[in-house]
Amino acid sequence: MSDYNTQLKEKQKVRWTYGLLEKQFQKYFEKASKNPKATGVRLLQLLELRLDNVVYRLGFAPTRAAARQYVSHGHTLVNGKKLDIPSYQVKLNDTITLDGKMLDTPVVKDLLENKKIEIPQWLEKKAAVGKIKREPVRDEIDTGISEQLIVEFYSR
Repeated sequence: MSDYNTQLKEKQKVRWTYGLLEKQFQKYFEKASKNPKATGVRLLQLLELRLDNVVYRLGFAPTRAAARQYVSHGHTLVNGKKLDIPSYQVKLNDTITLDGKMLDTPVVKDLLENKKIEIPQWLEKKAAVGKIKREPVRDEIDTGISEQLIVEFYSR
């Protein structure tokens, strides 16, 4: 495989993992490249701090796609206010909960009762309430991602 092919596959893998379209992903990359931090790490931080991903990471949804649907259908509360934008960037000390309807569904009940779900250290969860303690560091983000290949892809 050529370098280009390897870089493209890595970018597509991350896009698919987070459920983003090409244009959305490009905007995240542009935003990350303007930051003085390492571009690749900042890109992954921005993706991790999306509301739909945080709902998934807190264990409120079985998949990222399900979390996106919960958010899109207005079942998510951020700081007590209903929010239906999956791409919303959560901030430090934001609290995320699901509305009463979702808490009564069997899937969510099972997930909340499951003690085996590992919550990342940058998040805090008590029952059905999650809180953002800090930004994620690289070690806490999926290790199967090589962000350097994505940076090289867009540096062409």
